[in-house]
Amino acid sequence: MTDTAAAAPLPLAGIRVLDCATFIAAPYAAAILAEFGAEVIKVEQPGSGDPFRRFGTPTPRGDTLAWLSEARNKRSVTLNLRDPKGAKLFRQMAAQADVVCENFRPGTLEKWGLGWDDLRAVNPGLVMLRVSGYGQTGPYRDRPGFARIAHAVGGLTHLAGMPGGPPVTPGSTSLADYMSGLFGAVGVLVALRHRDRTGEGQQVDIGLYESVFRVLDELAPRHAYEGTVRGPEGAGTLNACPHGHFACADGHWVAIACTNDKMFERLTRAMARPDLAERYARVADRLADRETVDGAVTAWTGTLTRAEVLDRCLTEEVPCGAINTIADIAADPQFAARGNLLTLVDRLVGEVVVPNVVPRLTATPGRVEHLGPELGEGNAEIYGKLCGLTEEELAAYRAAGVV
Repeated sequence: MTDTAAAAPLPLAGIRVLDCATFIAAPYAAAILAEFGAEVIKVEQPGSGDPFRRFGTPTPRGDTLAWLSEARNKRSVTLNLRDPKGAKLFRQMAAQADVVCENFRPGTLEKWGLGWDDLRAVNPGLVMLRVSGYGQTGPYRDRPGFARIAHAVGGLTHLAGMPGGPPVTPGSTSLADYMSGLFGAVGVLVALRHRDRTGEGQQVDIGLYESVFRVLDELAPRHAYEGTVRGPEGAGTLNACPHGHFACADGHWVAIACTNDKMFERLTRAMARPDLAERYARVADRLADRETVDGAVTAWTGTLTRAEVLDRCLTEEVPCGAINTIADIAADPQFAARGNLLTLVDRLVGEVVVPNVVPRLTATPGRVEHLGPELGEGNAEIYGKLCGLTEEELAAYRAAGVV
Protein backbone atom coordinates (compact mmCIF):
# COMPACT_ATOMS: atom_id res chain seq x y z
CA MET A 1 0.00 0.00 0.00
CA THR A 2 1.43 3.38 -0.94
CA ASP A 3 1.57 6.30 1.49
CA THR A 4 -0.81 8.18 -0.81
CA ALA A 5 -3.34 5.34 -0.75
CA ALA A 6 -3.01 4.96 3.02
CA ALA A 7 -3.72 8.66 3.53
CA ALA A 8 -6.53 8.88 0.98
CA PRO A 9 -9.99 9.78 2.29
CA LEU A 10 -12.00 6.63 2.74
CA PRO A 11 -15.04 6.28 0.46
CA LEU A 12 -17.61 5.96 3.25
CA ALA A 13 -16.36 8.96 5.23
CA GLY A 14 -19.37 11.01 6.30
CA ILE A 15 -21.67 8.00 6.65
CA ARG A 16 -22.88 7.49 10.22
CA VAL A 17 -24.01 4.04 11.36
CA LEU A 18 -25.80 3.12 14.59
CA ASP A 19 -25.04 -0.51 15.41
CA CYS A 20 -27.45 -1.69 18.10
CA ALA A 21 -27.10 -5.35 17.12
CA THR A 22 -25.36 -8.12 19.07
CA PHE A 23 -22.94 -10.91 18.30
CA ILE A 24 -21.85 -11.21 14.68
CA ALA A 25 -24.12 -10.86 11.65
CA ALA A 26 -25.36 -7.25 11.62
CA PRO A 27 -22.34 -6.02 13.63
CA TYR A 28 -20.06 -7.57 11.00
CA ALA A 29 -21.84 -5.59 8.29
CA ALA A 30 -21.24 -2.44 10.35
CA ALA A 31 -17.57 -3.38 10.80
CA ILE A 32 -17.12 -3.67 7.03
CA LEU A 33 -18.60 -0.19 6.61
CA ALA A 34 -16.28 1.10 9.33
CA GLU A 35 -13.23 -0.32 7.57
CA PHE A 36 -14.03 1.91 4.62
CA GLY A 37 -14.56 5.08 6.59
CA ALA A 38 -18.06 5.05 8.06
CA GLU A 39 -18.47 6.39 11.59
CA VAL A 40 -19.91 3.42 13.45
CA ILE A 41 -21.42 3.95 16.89
CA LYS A 42 -21.88 0.70 18.79
CA VAL A 43 -24.96 1.03 21.04
CA GLU A 44 -24.71 -1.42 23.97
CA GLN A 45 -26.60 -2.35 27.09
CA PRO A 46 -25.33 -0.40 30.15
CA GLY A 47 -23.19 -2.47 32.48
CA SER A 48 -22.89 -5.62 30.38
CA GLY A 49 -22.56 -4.47 26.78
CA ASP A 50 -22.79 -6.74 23.76
CA PRO A 51 -22.60 -10.41 24.88
CA PHE A 52 -19.98 -10.86 22.14
CA ARG A 53 -17.55 -9.11 24.48
CA ARG A 54 -17.53 -12.37 26.48
CA PHE A 55 -17.54 -14.81 23.52
CA GLY A 56 -14.22 -16.52 22.91
CA THR A 57 -10.81 -16.11 24.53
CA PRO A 58 -10.74 -13.55 27.38
CA THR A 59 -8.00 -10.92 27.62
CA PRO A 60 -6.66 -8.84 30.54
CA ARG A 61 -9.01 -6.05 29.43
CA GLY A 62 -12.05 -8.23 30.17
CA ASP A 63 -13.16 -8.32 26.53
CA THR A 64 -12.37 -11.32 24.33
CA LEU A 65 -10.05 -11.54 21.36
CA ALA A 66 -13.14 -12.04 19.21
CA TRP A 67 -14.50 -8.68 20.35
CA LEU A 68 -11.20 -6.89 19.81
CA SER A 69 -11.08 -8.23 16.24
CA GLU A 70 -14.70 -7.95 15.14
CA ALA A 71 -15.69 -4.66 16.79
CA ARG A 72 -12.79 -2.90 15.07
CA ASN A 73 -13.05 0.80 14.21
CA LYS A 74 -16.24 1.31 16.24
CA ARG A 75 -17.02 3.74 19.06
CA SER A 76 -19.07 2.49 22.02
CA VAL A 77 -21.95 4.13 23.85
CA THR A 78 -24.19 2.54 26.44
CA LEU A 79 -27.96 2.93 26.23
CA ASN A 80 -30.95 1.08 27.63
CA LEU A 81 -33.26 0.87 24.62
CA ARG A 82 -36.04 -0.60 26.77
CA ASP A 83 -36.25 2.61 28.80
CA PRO A 84 -38.43 5.27 27.13
CA LYS A 85 -35.75 7.86 27.85
CA GLY A 86 -33.16 5.61 26.19
CA ALA A 87 -35.43 5.08 23.21
CA LYS A 88 -35.83 8.84 22.88
CA LEU A 89 -32.04 9.31 22.83
CA PHE A 90 -31.74 6.61 20.19
CA ARG A 91 -34.33 8.32 17.99
CA GLN A 92 -32.37 11.56 18.35
CA MET A 93 -29.25 9.81 17.12
CA ALA A 94 -31.12 7.98 14.35
CA ALA A 95 -32.38 11.32 13.07
CA GLN A 96 -28.73 12.21 12.37
CA ALA A 97 -27.61 8.80 11.10
CA ASP A 98 -27.52 7.22 7.67
CA VAL A 99 -27.78 3.57 8.72
CA VAL A 100 -29.13 1.56 11.65
CA CYS A 101 -28.02 -2.08 12.04
CA GLU A 102 -30.10 -4.37 14.26
CA ASN A 103 -30.68 -8.09 14.77
CA PHE A 104 -33.34 -8.33 17.45
CA ARG A 105 -36.16 -10.82 17.00
CA PRO A 106 -38.83 -9.27 14.72
CA GLY A 107 -41.18 -6.99 16.61
CA THR A 108 -38.79 -6.26 19.48
CA LEU A 109 -37.74 -2.78 18.39
CA GLU A 110 -41.36 -1.99 17.55
CA LYS A 111 -42.30 -2.67 21.18
CA TRP A 112 -39.75 -0.07 22.27
CA GLY A 113 -40.90 2.57 19.80
CA LEU A 114 -37.83 2.02 17.63
CA GLY A 115 -39.25 0.07 14.70
CA TRP A 116 -38.99 1.05 11.07
CA ASP A 117 -42.02 3.33 11.09
CA ASP A 118 -40.78 5.09 14.25
CA LEU A 119 -37.29 5.73 12.88
CA ARG A 120 -38.44 6.61 9.37
CA ALA A 121 -40.68 9.27 10.89
CA VAL A 122 -37.63 11.12 12.22
CA ASN A 123 -35.37 10.32 9.25
CA PRO A 124 -37.04 9.48 5.91
CA GLY A 125 -33.64 8.79 4.31
CA LEU A 126 -32.57 6.20 6.87
CA VAL A 127 -31.36 2.75 5.77
CA MET A 128 -32.17 0.04 8.31
CA LEU A 129 -30.38 -3.31 8.16
CA ARG A 130 -32.46 -5.99 9.90
CA VAL A 131 -30.91 -9.43 10.35
CA SER A 132 -32.80 -12.21 12.12
CA GLY A 133 -33.05 -15.97 12.01
CA TYR A 134 -35.83 -16.07 9.43
CA GLY A 135 -36.39 -12.48 8.30
CA GLN A 136 -39.19 -10.05 9.09
CA THR A 137 -41.95 -12.08 7.40
CA GLY A 138 -43.14 -15.68 7.06
CA PRO A 139 -44.44 -18.29 9.49
CA TYR A 140 -41.03 -18.69 11.18
CA ARG A 141 -40.36 -14.98 11.75
CA ASP A 142 -40.78 -15.22 15.53
CA ARG A 143 -38.47 -18.18 15.99
CA PRO A 144 -35.04 -17.58 17.53
CA GLY A 145 -32.16 -18.16 15.16
CA PHE A 146 -28.42 -18.73 15.35
CA ALA A 147 -25.86 -19.55 12.68
CA ARG A 148 -25.88 -23.27 13.48
CA ILE A 149 -29.66 -23.32 12.99
CA ALA A 150 -29.30 -21.37 9.74
CA HIS A 151 -26.80 -23.92 8.42
CA ALA A 152 -29.33 -26.65 9.13
CA VAL A 153 -32.46 -24.94 7.80
CA GLY A 154 -30.67 -23.42 4.80
CA GLY A 155 -29.54 -26.83 3.52
CA LEU A 156 -25.80 -26.72 4.18
CA THR A 157 -25.58 -29.05 7.16
CA HIS A 158 -27.26 -31.86 5.24
CA LEU A 159 -24.43 -31.69 2.70
CA ALA A 160 -21.64 -31.74 5.28
CA GLY A 161 -20.01 -34.89 6.64
CA MET A 162 -19.26 -38.31 5.22
CA PRO A 163 -21.82 -40.38 3.30
CA GLY A 164 -23.75 -42.53 5.76
CA GLY A 165 -22.54 -40.51 8.75
CA PRO A 166 -24.22 -37.84 10.86
CA PRO A 167 -24.52 -34.25 9.61
CA VAL A 168 -21.62 -32.13 10.86
CA THR A 169 -20.90 -28.45 11.34
CA PRO A 170 -19.58 -27.03 8.06
CA GLY A 171 -16.41 -25.42 9.35
CA SER A 172 -16.99 -22.37 11.53
CA THR A 173 -20.20 -22.43 13.56
CA SER A 174 -20.47 -18.70 12.78
CA LEU A 175 -20.31 -19.02 8.98
CA ALA A 176 -23.94 -17.96 8.42
CA ASP A 177 -23.40 -14.88 10.58
CA TYR A 178 -20.45 -13.70 8.53
CA MET A 179 -22.20 -14.51 5.24
CA SER A 180 -25.27 -12.56 6.35
CA GLY A 181 -23.05 -9.67 7.38
CA LEU A 182 -21.53 -9.60 3.91
CA PHE A 183 -24.94 -9.67 2.24
CA GLY A 184 -26.04 -7.02 4.72
CA ALA A 185 -23.17 -4.70 3.82
CA VAL A 186 -23.98 -5.10 0.12
CA GLY A 187 -27.63 -4.34 0.82
CA VAL A 188 -26.77 -1.24 2.81
CA LEU A 189 -24.51 0.10 0.07
CA VAL A 190 -27.17 -0.48 -2.59
CA ALA A 191 -29.79 1.20 -0.38
CA LEU A 192 -27.49 4.18 0.21
CA ARG A 193 -27.00 4.52 -3.52
CA HIS A 194 -30.80 4.61 -3.94
CA ARG A 195 -31.10 7.11 -1.07
CA ASP A 196 -28.52 9.39 -2.68
CA ARG A 197 -30.54 9.40 -5.91
CA THR A 198 -34.03 9.74 -4.44
CA GLY A 199 -33.72 10.77 -0.80
CA GLU A 200 -35.71 7.69 0.14
CA GLY A 201 -34.53 5.25 2.81
CA GLN A 202 -35.53 1.59 3.07
CA GLN A 203 -35.16 -1.61 5.05
CA VAL A 204 -32.61 -4.31 4.22
CA ASP A 205 -34.18 -7.57 5.46
CA ILE A 206 -32.06 -10.73 5.79
CA GLY A 207 -32.78 -14.11 7.35
CA LEU A 208 -29.67 -16.02 8.37
CA TYR A 209 -30.87 -19.17 6.61
CA GLU A 210 -31.28 -17.23 3.34
CA SER A 211 -27.59 -16.35 3.16
CA VAL A 212 -26.72 -20.04 3.48
CA PHE A 213 -29.28 -21.16 0.93
CA ARG A 214 -28.13 -18.57 -1.60
CA VAL A 215 -24.63 -20.08 -2.01
CA LEU A 216 -25.52 -23.75 -2.61
CA ASP A 217 -24.82 -23.64 -6.38
CA GLU A 218 -27.26 -25.87 -8.34
CA LEU A 219 -28.98 -27.46 -5.35
CA ALA A 220 -32.36 -25.79 -5.99
CA PRO A 221 -32.51 -25.92 -9.79
CA ARG A 222 -31.36 -29.54 -9.89
CA HIS A 223 -34.02 -30.62 -7.41
CA ALA A 224 -36.72 -28.78 -9.36
CA TYR A 225 -35.43 -30.08 -12.69
CA GLU A 226 -34.93 -33.77 -11.94
CA GLY A 227 -35.92 -34.33 -8.31
CA THR A 228 -32.39 -34.91 -7.05
CA VAL A 229 -31.81 -34.57 -3.30
CA ARG A 230 -28.09 -34.27 -2.76
CA GLY A 231 -26.61 -35.70 0.41
CA PRO A 232 -23.25 -35.52 2.14
CA GLU A 233 -20.36 -35.99 -0.25
CA GLY A 234 -17.47 -36.20 2.20
CA ALA A 235 -14.20 -34.79 0.96
CA GLY A 236 -15.22 -35.03 -2.70
CA THR A 237 -18.00 -33.77 -4.91
CA LEU A 238 -20.51 -35.44 -7.20
CA ASN A 239 -19.59 -33.28 -10.16
CA ALA A 240 -15.82 -33.83 -10.50
CA CYS A 241 -13.11 -36.41 -9.79
CA PRO A 242 -10.49 -36.33 -8.39
CA HIS A 243 -11.66 -33.34 -6.42
CA GLY A 244 -10.99 -33.63 -2.71
CA HIS A 245 -8.52 -33.97 0.13
CA PHE A 246 -5.54 -36.28 0.10
CA ALA A 247 -3.14 -37.32 2.87
CA CYS A 248 0.62 -36.99 2.40
CA ALA A 249 3.49 -39.06 3.79
CA ASP A 250 4.41 -36.46 6.43
CA GLY A 251 0.95 -36.37 8.02
CA HIS A 252 -0.14 -33.20 6.23
CA TRP A 253 -2.98 -32.96 3.71
CA VAL A 254 -3.53 -31.25 0.38
CA ALA A 255 -6.61 -30.28 -1.60
CA ILE A 256 -6.60 -31.19 -5.31
CA ALA A 257 -9.26 -29.97 -7.74
CA CYS A 258 -9.60 -31.48 -11.20
CA THR A 259 -12.80 -30.02 -12.60
CA ASN A 260 -12.15 -30.91 -16.24
CA ASP A 261 -10.31 -33.36 -18.46
CA LYS A 262 -7.33 -31.09 -19.09
CA MET A 263 -6.70 -30.71 -15.36
CA PHE A 264 -6.77 -34.47 -14.90
CA GLU A 265 -4.33 -34.99 -17.75
CA ARG A 266 -1.94 -32.57 -16.05
CA LEU A 267 -2.33 -34.45 -12.78
CA THR A 268 -1.47 -37.77 -14.41
CA ARG A 269 1.73 -36.17 -15.73
CA ALA A 270 2.59 -35.04 -12.20
CA MET A 271 1.91 -38.60 -11.01
CA ALA A 272 3.81 -40.15 -13.93
CA ARG A 273 0.71 -42.26 -14.66
CA PRO A 274 -0.09 -41.95 -18.38
CA ASP A 275 -2.20 -45.10 -18.07
CA LEU A 276 -4.71 -43.18 -15.95
CA ALA A 277 -4.91 -40.40 -18.53
CA GLU A 278 -5.77 -42.92 -21.21
CA ARG A 279 -8.21 -44.97 -19.17
CA TYR A 280 -10.04 -42.06 -17.55
CA ALA A 281 -9.85 -39.37 -20.20
CA ARG A 282 -13.37 -38.03 -19.65
CA VAL A 283 -15.16 -36.73 -16.58
CA ALA A 284 -17.87 -39.36 -17.00
CA ASP A 285 -15.26 -42.14 -16.98
CA ARG A 286 -13.77 -40.88 -13.74
CA LEU A 287 -17.10 -40.37 -12.03
CA ALA A 288 -18.14 -43.91 -12.98
CA ASP A 289 -15.06 -45.33 -11.25
CA ARG A 290 -14.48 -42.71 -8.59
CA GLU A 291 -13.11 -45.14 -6.00
CA THR A 292 -10.29 -46.31 -8.29
CA VAL A 293 -9.34 -42.79 -9.40
CA ASP A 294 -9.35 -41.33 -5.89
CA GLY A 295 -7.50 -44.39 -4.65
CA ALA A 296 -4.73 -43.88 -7.18
CA VAL A 297 -4.30 -40.25 -6.19
CA THR A 298 -4.35 -41.16 -2.50
CA ALA A 299 -1.70 -43.83 -3.03
CA TRP A 300 0.48 -41.31 -4.87
CA THR A 301 0.22 -38.47 -2.34
CA GLY A 302 0.85 -41.00 0.44
CA THR A 303 4.38 -41.58 -0.86
CA LEU A 304 5.36 -37.89 -0.85
CA THR A 305 5.59 -35.04 1.61
CA ARG A 306 3.15 -32.18 1.28
CA ALA A 307 5.89 -29.97 -0.13
CA GLU A 308 6.71 -32.58 -2.76
CA VAL A 309 3.07 -33.00 -3.80
CA LEU A 310 2.65 -29.26 -4.07
CA ASP A 311 5.83 -28.91 -6.12
CA ARG A 312 4.89 -31.62 -8.61
CA CYS A 313 1.30 -30.44 -8.98
CA LEU A 314 2.19 -26.79 -9.41
CA THR A 315 4.92 -27.65 -11.92
CA GLU A 316 2.19 -29.20 -14.07
CA GLU A 317 -0.27 -26.38 -13.24
CA VAL A 318 -2.61 -28.66 -11.32
CA PRO A 319 -4.82 -26.75 -8.82
CA CYS A 320 -3.44 -27.92 -5.49
CA GLY A 321 -3.15 -26.26 -2.10
CA ALA A 322 -2.08 -27.09 1.41
CA ILE A 323 -4.85 -27.73 3.93
CA ASN A 324 -3.62 -25.13 6.36
CA THR A 325 -3.91 -24.86 10.10
CA ILE A 326 -3.76 -21.36 11.54
CA ALA A 327 -0.11 -22.10 12.40
CA ASP A 328 0.51 -22.80 8.71
CA ILE A 329 -1.26 -19.56 7.78
CA ALA A 330 0.85 -17.54 10.22
CA ALA A 331 4.01 -18.78 8.48
CA ASP A 332 2.68 -18.67 4.89
CA PRO A 333 4.55 -16.25 2.58
CA GLN A 334 1.39 -15.57 0.52
CA PHE A 335 -0.49 -14.34 3.59
CA ALA A 336 2.55 -12.25 4.53
CA ALA A 337 2.93 -10.73 1.06
CA ARG A 338 -0.74 -9.74 0.94
CA GLY A 339 -0.73 -8.43 4.50
CA ASN A 340 -3.63 -10.70 5.43
CA LEU A 341 -2.62 -10.71 9.10
CA LEU A 342 -2.56 -7.33 10.79
CA THR A 343 -0.99 -6.54 14.16
CA LEU A 344 -2.48 -3.78 16.31
CA VAL A 345 -1.80 -2.75 19.89
CA ASP A 346 -4.33 -2.41 22.69
CA ARG A 347 -3.26 -0.42 25.74
CA LEU A 348 -4.20 -3.23 28.15
CA VAL A 349 -3.73 -6.34 26.03
CA GLY A 350 -0.66 -5.48 23.97
CA GLU A 351 -0.23 -6.81 20.45
CA VAL A 352 -3.26 -8.46 18.86
CA VAL A 353 -3.20 -10.12 15.43
CA VAL A 354 -6.42 -9.85 13.40
CA PRO A 355 -7.50 -10.57 9.80
CA ASN A 356 -6.90 -7.58 7.56
CA VAL A 357 -9.49 -5.77 5.44
CA VAL A 358 -11.18 -7.51 2.50
CA PRO A 359 -11.72 -6.53 -0.31
CA ARG A 360 -8.53 -4.78 -1.38
CA LEU A 361 -9.08 -1.46 -3.16
CA THR A 362 -6.19 0.19 -4.99
CA ALA A 363 -7.22 3.84 -4.71
CA THR A 364 -9.15 3.89 -1.43
CA PRO A 365 -8.11 0.81 0.58
CA GLY A 366 -9.95 0.22 3.83
CA ARG A 367 -8.03 0.20 7.08
CA VAL A 368 -8.28 -0.92 10.68
CA GLU A 369 -7.57 2.08 12.86
CA HIS A 370 -8.22 0.50 16.26
CA LEU A 371 -9.45 -2.67 17.91
CA GLY A 372 -12.87 -3.15 19.50
CA PRO A 373 -13.68 -0.30 21.90
CA GLU A 374 -13.98 -0.38 25.67
CA LEU A 375 -17.57 -0.29 26.88
CA GLY A 376 -19.06 3.20 26.82
CA GLU A 377 -15.82 4.96 25.95
CA GLY A 378 -17.68 7.33 23.61
CA ASN A 379 -20.57 8.28 25.90
CA ALA A 380 -19.53 11.82 26.74
CA GLU A 381 -18.33 12.82 23.28
CA ILE A 382 -21.08 11.19 21.21
CA TYR A 383 -24.05 12.09 23.40
CA GLY A 384 -22.72 15.60 23.68
CA LYS A 385 -22.34 15.92 19.91
CA LEU A 386 -25.52 14.18 18.74
CA CYS A 387 -27.95 14.74 21.60
CA GLY A 388 -26.58 17.89 23.18
CA LEU A 389 -26.30 16.32 26.63
CA THR A 390 -24.31 18.21 29.24
CA GLU A 391 -22.07 16.43 31.74
CA GLU A 392 -24.77 16.91 34.39
CA GLU A 393 -27.50 15.45 32.18
CA LEU A 394 -25.31 12.52 31.25
CA ALA A 395 -24.59 11.87 34.92
CA ALA A 396 -28.32 11.90 35.67
CA TYR A 397 -29.00 9.45 32.84
CA ARG A 398 -26.22 7.24 34.13
CA ALA A 399 -27.62 7.28 37.66
CA ALA A 400 -31.03 6.31 36.29
CA GLY A 401 -29.58 3.37 34.34
CA VAL A 402 -30.45 4.89 30.96
CA VAL A 403 -26.81 4.96 29.83
